[in-house]
Amino acid sequence: MKRRNNVKIRNAFFALLGDVLAIVFSALVALRTDGNVGVLSYNAIVWIMFNMVVITCIFYYTGHYSVVFKFISLNEVAKLTITIIAVAGGNLLWALISNESVITYGGVLTFMIYAVVITLALLLSRKALSVLRQKYRSKIDDRKHVMVVGAGGAGVQLIKEMTVLDKVKYIPACIVDDDMKKQGEYVSGVKICGTTNNIKELAEKYNVKEIFICIPSASRKVLQEIVRKCEETGCVVKTLPDVSKIANGEVTLSNLKPVNVIDLLGRDQVNVDLEQIKGYIAGKVVLVTGGGGSIGSELCRQIATFNPQKLIILDNYENSAYDIEQELSRKHKDLNLLTLIANIREKDKIRNVFDKYRPQIVFHAAAHKHVPLMETSPNEAVKNNVFGTLNVARAADEFGVETFVQISTDKAVNPTNIMGATKRICEMIIQTIGRHSKNTKFVAVRFGNVLGSNGSVIPLFKKQIEEGGPVTVTHKDVVRYFMTISEAVSLVLQAGAYAKSGQIFVLDMGEQVRIYDLAYNLIKLSGYEPNVDIDIVCTGLRPGEKLYEERLMEEEGLQKTANGLISIAKPIKLDEDNLWQTLDRLYVEAYAETEDMKHSVKELVDTYTIDDRF
Repeated sequence: MKRRNNVKIRNAFFALLGDVLAIVFSALVALRTDGNVGVLSYNAIVWIMFNMVVITCIFYYTGHYSVVFKFISLNEVAKLTITIIAVAGGNLLWALISNESVITYGGVLTFMIYAVVITLALLLSRKALSVLRQKYRSKIDDRKHVMVVGAGGAGVQLIKEMTVLDKVKYIPACIVDDDMKKQGEYVSGVKICGTTNNIKELAEKYNVKEIFICIPSASRKVLQEIVRKCEETGCVVKTLPDVSKIANGEVTLSNLKPVNVIDLLGRDQVNVDLEQIKGYIAGKVVLVTGGGGSIGSELCRQIATFNPQKLIILDNYENSAYDIEQELSRKHKDLNLLTLIANIREKDKIRNVFDKYRPQIVFHAAAHKHVPLMETSPNEAVKNNVFGTLNVARAADEFGVETFVQISTDKAVNPTNIMGATKRICEMIIQTIGRHSKNTKFVAVRFGNVLGSNGSVIPLFKKQIEEGGPVTVTHKDVVRYFMTISEAVSLVLQAGAYAKSGQIFVLDMGEQVRIYDLAYNLIKLSGYEPNVDIDIVCTGLRPGEKLYEERLMEEEGLQKTANGLISIAKPIKLDEDNLWQTLDRLYVEAYAETEDMKHSVKELVDTYTIDDRF
């Protein structure tokens, strides 16, 4: 605290000294208009001293000396200008009333010149002091030198914070911005030295340790390109979240976070019709099965914002259900929230839940999703995914639920593994029940891997990097579709608004991403060199794994909805009698733990490949 006070006193002293020099200089320039270039008269000296006392006292009492080194805002410039004009006007009024002048001739013109010159001189003195202080601190300071990318509002605010607060551990060394009109300008004494094309050379020149990307409105494509250039420097790269996540438009250093692969793979903000979603959720009892999981919990978060009459979280795992319950209770004080621990395999329990609480909207997210684990425990995949879904769907139909949304996956398309096959059977169940339901609109929503979910490869890669490697991928050419949790759930909610019955909605997942590239970029963003500091090792495809996933089967076609990122797959005609007969047989076989179960699955999903090793 003592050091900070000393810094304030030192700053105020230099600011006062700069003002005194500016006043003297301005007065001398103004007085030259009367031709007096020799010894100043007594009246002239008194006038200069009078202005020194009046101006510095006004500045002191208005707090100018406490903000002298801050970024000079238009508001501060306006206050300074008004102060000077008032002082000059006072001087002129005094001279006219007293019928005296501090000059022999020149009159009003002298005072006008003085007002203009002193305004400019005081602004320049503050600018000069800011630049000199910045250069001084950059030489003696042991704080990290940082480069700021973006000289817009966000960048200016961060630079302002770094240059004003001595406790901040960063010092801005340079700024880059692609606006050519800004080149060579200064922000709080920090020069805009070039564009993003100069990032590498400027990082070396200014000994930059970290790079702050301060363009929260940048598109994913632009951000990807900037990050690629930053990676070449070997510096730690941090960025701001998108504009919508910065409260009240206030930007501080605490908003910065390390660049995440999710930031680069996720697409630009998904547009959904919020009023349409609110229209079918507000005032309704909404049930989310698997509500503690990655998708289920995000569904709960977003549903809570649409004012449901009651939100019911149902999950078999109490810890995750408890976590989301506590989170929602903190954030939504008025939310009517109920958390139930139940297993969707238990038919009577599920019927009891529907009978007692009468949900009107159901989002069915409960499922086993890990492909390799389900290959070694195939009966569990069938029991949980197929018959758990059947229990929930039949209860929804029996108790007159309005809309039932099944969370599906791209792995249900031409599946070769048991997990994908069971999810495809779930789609068949939803379509079949939906065709005959009198009260309920049954739909399934199909999408790919979710970034940041419990089953995502990213948490695994991060852990492997923390342990020093190697980072393992199954095959160098494996590609997958990826979506962020929030965008996937937003589109699921939107699809629910489009629901008719028996439909399968397919989400636009963008371009497939090579998993090897994902690992490579994550290592780079962690500050290491791939295959030098941390190796990437290909371990071979796992049981049931494919090189690529598909969105559609050959028989299906796509019909666009009002939201261009959501399409409807053309329903495939099913043999309903065979479906129910096979399901009856499959139920017995799965619970009897027999190998015949796999053959019944293949009878329903002919692309499924039976793995006799498990």
